[in-house]
Amino acid sequence: MTYDDIPHLSAKIKPKQQKVELEMAIDTLNPNYCRSKGEQIALNVDGACADETSTYSSKLMDKQTFCSSQTTSNTSRYAAALYRQGELHLTPLHGILQLRPSFSYLDKADAKHREREAANEAGDSSQDEAEEDVKQITVRFSRPESEQARQRRVQSYEFLQKKHAEEPWVHLHYYGLRDSRSEHERQYLLCQGSSGVENTELVKSPSEYLMMLMPPSQEQEKDKPVAPSNVLSMAQLRTLPLADQIKILMKNVKVMPFANLMSLLGPFIDSVAVLRGIQKVAMLVQGNWVVKSDILYPKDSSSPHSGVPAEVLCRGRDFVMWKFTQSRWVVRKEVATVTKLSAEDVKDFLEHMAVVRINKGWEFILPYDGEFIKKHPDVVQRQHMLWTGIQAKLEKVYNLVKETMPKKPDGQSGPAVLVSGDQRVQVAKSKAQQNHALLERELQRRKEQIRASTVLPGVRIKEEPMSEEGEEEEEREVEEDEEPMDTSPSRGLHNRLANGLPAGRAAGGDSFNGHPPPGCANTPVARELRAFVEATFQRQFVLTLSELKRLFNLHLASLPPGHTLFSGISDRMLQDTVLAAGCKQILVPFPPQTAASPDEQKVFALWESGDMSDQHRQVLLEIFSKNYRVRRNMIQSRLTQECGEDLSKQEVDKVLKDCCVSYGGMWYLKGTVQS
Repeated sequence: MTYDDIPHLSAKIKPKQQKVELEMAIDTLNPNYCRSKGEQIALNVDGACADETSTYSSKLMDKQTFCSSQTTSNTSRYAAALYRQGELHLTPLHGILQLRPSFSYLDKADAKHREREAANEAGDSSQDEAEEDVKQITVRFSRPESEQARQRRVQSYEFLQKKHAEEPWVHLHYYGLRDSRSEHERQYLLCQGSSGVENTELVKSPSEYLMMLMPPSQEQEKDKPVAPSNVLSMAQLRTLPLADQIKILMKNVKVMPFANLMSLLGPFIDSVAVLRGIQKVAMLVQGNWVVKSDILYPKDSSSPHSGVPAEVLCRGRDFVMWKFTQSRWVVRKEVATVTKLSAEDVKDFLEHMAVVRINKGWEFILPYDGEFIKKHPDVVQRQHMLWTGIQAKLEKVYNLVKETMPKKPDGQSGPAVLVSGDQRVQVAKSKAQQNHALLERELQRRKEQIRASTVLPGVRIKEEPMSEEGEEEEEREVEEDEEPMDTSPSRGLHNRLANGLPAGRAAGGDSFNGHPPPGCANTPVARELRAFVEATFQRQFVLTLSELKRLFNLHLASLPPGHTLFSGISDRMLQDTVLAAGCKQILVPFPPQTAASPDEQKVFALWESGDMSDQHRQVLLEIFSKNYRVRRNMIQSRLTQECGEDLSKQEVDKVLKDCCVSYGGMWYLKGTVQS
């Protein structure tokens, strides 16, 4: 049994002590569970009367607590390894905890037993002994505690135990192995540049390997150049590994075009290796590379102006960088209002990457590098995905309203025009009506050709007009094709318009998002997309279109540059692939005042997976096709009615865990709850 199969699992942590407690439910319906023993343990711990302080409210030992303990103090020798596609990814460990069963309930049972014995003895003695004589009590006042006595008391075992006990527990929320959040965190175990990254520690020449086996003496070590801090010597810099050269240059320069970086590194350096290395220490902004915030503000550091920790500084600087990906200009007051940082910190951020213009604001320090954008579209696409993830985090932290502003390379054109969903639908309908006459004339022309070539003498072909229903269906198809998914590749970061429409599409041009023509379902792109969809729905049975697109973005970020899926996938192609993979769209009746976006209201579910739970899941999905939220007793009764009386609680729990989430005493399909 895995943790995902357990119906109840809660955890809490004491961060200062690095202590974790995990409370896990016990399957009391398992045939191996001794019910009489469980009742006896609950009776010994809580007594006959159950109240709010009882450890086992069900009068049955139905849970077990596990406490953590440190296995070793030196974790520098250990790492977490992940083997994937012939590559071994290693992540260093900074702490190892071992969970062991806690038997604190036995101490509570012993304390209850001693209290009962003491009460019985006190009752017996009170019947035999007479009333005690009144005794004189002497009151003494304690002397002031000296400094030495206070230090001894603070260092005593009892004081430390009391201090540890007073630290509050922080309750944690557990996410299962197949949850999307767990999968997102698991991506951090993979190296971002895993596709053929030059690792200077593992790829050594014979002479370098011999030098590692027999290091030189201390005198020779002193003659070796040390990585410079403030003043850079190019002769010393080029003796360092390529990754260190790139990091030192970007840390000192802050913002640099790729062409300048290549000229500083020398003429014999491979540009592909530099591209892989620069993505580890910098982010792409307007075609130029800006050093990452965590390089300038490492962990455990703080602001020299305000003392703000490095994590807050990195978040604020990332916001400034993200604003420059949206526009050439940034206003300092806006940054200070959103980030709540001091004026000195905000000024430092802006001076790293911009210059001030009187009565205008701060302009990005370098011109837009369109040549790099055109030359390296795969790098641009990968960086765009990273910025999408950073934007989502910033929106959550700073409570921002989503902005979809176009990128203008020259910064001279007017502000972006936001197009609403209704306007997009009207534009699509007008295009369909304009093209309808042309399509009809083309259809008539083809019919005339067929009639002239195939009709026999004396045979008449009956022509029926196109029904209104067919016209509406054609218009709907045109509308759906007009909405590309935001993972479609752009010709540059500046080439995206509001609401995700590319410039060519907004002006009425053809799509470039890679949607295959009819009859091309067996292309490599379609096969790769089908494999991703099937694997995703095998792990998560219910997904909204918004969540599916987010998972697809994560999948693209883990793929090597030049993969077939980078050719672009539209919303229509993704939805058609989902339906072709054995899934169905569940028309959940959202309430009229819902805040869910159109993509969040499109819910897809795996209809048949080949296991024993298919029938239960189908009944559950039919319930939610008529109800936005349902109580558990209604689901239980409907499943019992459709699947028989022998339906166990574990089977109900499993289908609810696969497809639903509980909130406020009600059950919702995953991804549809609006808190």
